[in-house]
Amino acid sequence: MPVLELALRNPESLIGRAYRFAENAHQGQRRETGEPYLSHLLETAEVLEHWHLDEETVAAGLLHDVLKLTKVRLAEIKTQFGDEVAFLVDGVNKLGLIKYRGTEAKIENLRKMILAMSQDLRIVFVKLANRLHNVKTLSVLPAEKRKIIAQETDEIYAPLASLLGMQNLSGELKDLSFPHLYPEKYAWLSKTVQDRYEDREKYLKQVEPILTEALIKNGIKSSSIDYRAKRYSSLYFKLLNHEMDLDKIYDLVAMRVVVPEIEDCYEVLGVVHSLWSPLPGRIKDYIANPKSNSYRSLHTTVLGPENKYLEIQIRTKKIHDENENGIASHWLYEKTRSGKEDGEKKSLKKILKDVLLVKQLRRWQEFRGNPISSRDDFIKTMKFDFFNDRIFVITPKGDVIDLPKGSTPVDFAYKIHTEVGNSCTKAKINGQAKALNVELASGDVVKIATQKGRKPEAEWLAFVKTPNAKENIRNTLKSKDKNLISRFF
Repeated sequence: MPVLELALRNPESLIGRAYRFAENAHQGQRRETGEPYLSHLLETAEVLEHWHLDEETVAAGLLHDVLKLTKVRLAEIKTQFGDEVAFLVDGVNKLGLIKYRGTEAKIENLRKMILAMSQDLRIVFVKLANRLHNVKTLSVLPAEKRKIIAQETDEIYAPLASLLGMQNLSGELKDLSFPHLYPEKYAWLSKTVQDRYEDREKYLKQVEPILTEALIKNGIKSSSIDYRAKRYSSLYFKLLNHEMDLDKIYDLVAMRVVVPEIEDCYEVLGVVHSLWSPLPGRIKDYIANPKSNSYRSLHTTVLGPENKYLEIQIRTKKIHDENENGIASHWLYEKTRSGKEDGEKKSLKKILKDVLLVKQLRRWQEFRGNPISSRDDFIKTMKFDFFNDRIFVITPKGDVIDLPKGSTPVDFAYKIHTEVGNSCTKAKINGQAKALNVELASGDVVKIATQKGRKPEAEWLAFVKTPNAKENIRNTLKSKDKNLISRFF
């Protein structure tokens, strides 16, 4: 049911109240498209509802910009909608403080930051839903701003979606960004490929009844067959590796067969190979050996009717949903909008386990979990610490600083610059004056005050965490008072 209909039918529900609150808070505000701002909030919430997320997340989608664009304060959100919704809205708002900088190191830190701040994955989902609608309306923006948002989407949000296994979303974000980043290449593809797409679809429609009949003869009746056209962004970069020759792209439009069980996938593969000869080296078993982004499927390329190459992808319905919606597919459950459970949630087959960062985020490892039988269990599975030994804090300019857990404003100051560390006198964390020995947390916005001529104090050695800070404090003070320093070694 559409979010607006849910809100109007049940005005006293959480979603109904969030809708009215957002409507009043954003009254008179318009987007650059000319539409009322409320339309963007509804679109964001609609995406979250489509992903079958809980009502708190949908409500947060409706409220995600009130802290940024209105006079509403977090305390009011908490009073009106409770701690859960307030936590989500605050998390999304903090992510909005981060500024995109186009260097690889800062891009990597930004990805880390988004995940580290999101001990609750629903914050990431709201951010992704918000970004999806924003990038759909880029055409109304000035060219320079359009390109920055498209690049940020391509380099930050699409990879995040892929990391979460949301391949459909990742591909859509990349495809929506592509014409703004590569307008000439997009124009060439649009002109060149469309006829090829249409020809391939006509061909696949001729092949489909042949395969369907063979599957039925072999007792595989519960199957569906459709087609997947390769996205422009993915197609272009694949063409770069094939001398820009479309004839070498066998999956320009691929046939997809969906069956009930995994064993059916292998039976379908056998039927396909009995009909048409497979190309050597083109049989890929991503069910037994998933891709690094958790994508699973059987792929084969065969020499089909009329001696034309044909790629066929085979998977179960469950695997297909996981490929399309990733981790979001594991949180599917039905409950009444009054907050009561309406049946058990689906068993949790896969949760995020081992996230390591070196140059890039490694793949999510899969393991078996326990059935989720209550709403509290659902919430707990969404909340976990991705980086239990790291924190990511923000400078006033919106840059992300990576520090070990337990770091203080002094560690932060030395990470910015040695002189900032040596001369720091005060710290503000999220706008509040704090002591220099306070431990920082992911998402904190930290501002350091300095004083010319100020020198570090030996007492700092008792609470700083980073080797860099300790070394600089020791080096600066060593010549001043060796005896004083020795008390802290």
